[in-house]
Amino acid sequence: MIDPLWLIPLGFVAGILGSMIGLGGGIIVVPVLTFFGFPPTLSASNSLFAAFSNAVGSTISYSRQKRINYSLGLKLGLLCIPGTILGAYISSDVTSGIFKMLFGLVLISSAVYIFLRKKIETKEKKLTKFMIIFVIASSFFAGIISSFFGIGGGIIFVPLMVVGIGMTMKNAAPTSQFVLLFASMSGIITHSLLGHPDFLQAGLLSVGAFGGGIIGARLSLDIQEKSLQILVSTIIIIAAIKLFFDSISENMVIGS
Repeated sequence: MIDPLWLIPLGFVAGILGSMIGLGGGIIVVPVLTFFGFPPTLSASNSLFAAFSNAVGSTISYSRQKRINYSLGLKLGLLCIPGTILGAYISSDVTSGIFKMLFGLVLISSAVYIFLRKKIETKEKKLTKFMIIFVIASSFFAGIISSFFGIGGGIIFVPLMVVGIGMTMKNAAPTSQFVLLFASMSGIITHSLLGHPDFLQAGLLSVGAFGGGIIGARLSLDIQEKSLQILVSTIIIIAAIKLFFDSISENMVIGS
C-alpha cells in the first residue's frame, strides 16, 4: 500500500500553481488522484478539501496585498452555493470513463484560458441587466463544475470577472480565491454528508495546499508570466491527453 504522506507534496505543488493562476489546485490534484485509480467522487471530494485549504492560504496572503474585491467575491460566492450542492449529488452517479472524458475537456479549456488570460483583459464595465443575469447563471454553473470535478470553479470565475465585469487580472485571481472559500466549503459539506471523501487523505492534501497557497500568492508578484503559462499548460495538456486515452480504454472494455 502506498504511504498516503505523498499527498502532502501533491497538495503543496497544486496549491502553489492554483494560487498563482487563480484556478485552484484541483486541476492538478484531481488528474493525479485519477491516475492512481481513485474513483471520481473520492477524487473530487478529497480535492475540494485541498481547494478550500488552498483558498484560505491564498486569501490570507492576497488580503495583505489588498488585491481582493470582497464585495464582488461575497456575491459570487453566495450565488454559486446552490450549484455546488447539485454538483455533489450529480457526481454520485457518473462513471469513471465519463468523468475522465469530461475532466479532460475542462483541462483543455483551462490550458486555453491560461494562454489567453493576458489578451482577454478589458476595461471596467457597467453591469447591465443582461450581464447581471449572465453573472448569476455563470456562478450557478461554476458551482456545479466546482463540486462535480473538485476544482473550485476558478476556471469560470476568473474569466467571468475579467471579460464580463472588466476586472484586471491582477485582482481577478485573488478575488477568485476568495470566492473559492464559499464554493469549496459548500461542496465539502455536501460531499461529506453523502459519504464521499476520505478524511485522512483530504487532510493531508489540505496541509500541503495551505502552504502552497501562501507561497503561490507571494510568488505571483514576481513570477514571469510566460514561464508560468508554459509550465502549467504543458502539465495540464499532458494530463488531459492521458485522461482521454484512459476514458476511451475504459469505454471500449465496457462495450466489449
